[in-house]
Amino acid sequence: MGRFVTIKDIAKKLNISVSTVSRAMRDKYDVNQETREKVLAMASELNYRPNFNATGLVNQSTHNIAVILPFVTNYYFSTVITGIQEMAYQRNYNIILHITNDSPERKLSVINNLPVSSLDGLLISISSDSNAYKHFQQLIDSGLPIVFFDRVPDTIRTSKVMQDDYNGAFEAVEHLIAQGYKKIAHIAGPEVLDFTQKRKQGFIDALKKYKLPVKKKWIVHSGFSQEDGQADVMKLLQQKDPPDAIFAVNDRKAIGAIVTLKEKGIVVGKQVGVIGFTNDPVSAIVTPTLSTIAEPAFEIGKKSAELLLKHIGKRNFIPEDVILPGKLIVRESTQR
Repeated sequence: MGRFVTIKDIAKKLNISVSTVSRAMRDKYDVNQETREKVLAMASELNYRPNFNATGLVNQSTHNIAVILPFVTNYYFSTVITGIQEMAYQRNYNIILHITNDSPERKLSVINNLPVSSLDGLLISISSDSNAYKHFQQLIDSGLPIVFFDRVPDTIRTSKVMQDDYNGAFEAVEHLIAQGYKKIAHIAGPEVLDFTQKRKQGFIDALKKYKLPVKKKWIVHSGFSQEDGQADVMKLLQQKDPPDAIFAVNDRKAIGAIVTLKEKGIVVGKQVGVIGFTNDPVSAIVTPTLSTIAEPAFEIGKKSAELLLKHIGKRNFIPEDVILPGKLIVRESTQR
């Protein structure tokens, strides 16, 4: 129905006046219960969102964009936000930040309660265990410009900004192989995420290129925390044939791997190599320091905002997939 559904659309559908719809929405005494129920039912059917910014509605622009993130406490996403802010503020756009705590239920609640009519666009990084994207498509169909970044759905046609997960993983594993490690494991993220699969495929293809074993038992999926990394490595060490190197989906899991290895008296680097993915600042101060693939987090945020503003400014803007390269950072954890 265009940019967004208004009370005029509801009134037209029900063949009643706009003022009646408005009073029904506000539960006024002079609207009977039957009419009120019809109005609310039609509002739900049309996916109506209340207008919280009348001035923006008149001008067809609010200069507000919403950002939905799984977390804001880790280095990666806080750096992405900095990139988004730089581009948005240059163009006089305000940012409304929503944090899902990586919960699909919380994400759905945020989306269902978005004041769509007071937003010009939306930037989203999806939750770890979410693979239901119908609500995103509904927002796009209603006319709200959306750009996904980092954690992106592969089934929705809109612009997306990602780091080069496949080649970053390939380079990380290739580095381990060059250091002489031959039994390499991967502590991965949740299987449902697209970038988890890309990093896993880069890991697998690097092993195949150098004719090294790809063992299913050496690939462990879980979350992204340090505790997840510690638990994953415990599973690997309990095997009869444990690996001699570990590629972690992110630095926090890699640090968890280092903690567990040290607790077990295993010398990191010399006995078991560890490499991560992010270049979190803590990777340079942990002992031993952590080799990693540096992600272009700031550039991802900036490019995501830039693309969203293009979608806002030009409704028939052709969606773009942007993939930004990472960089190998070699430190002590992969030195034999």
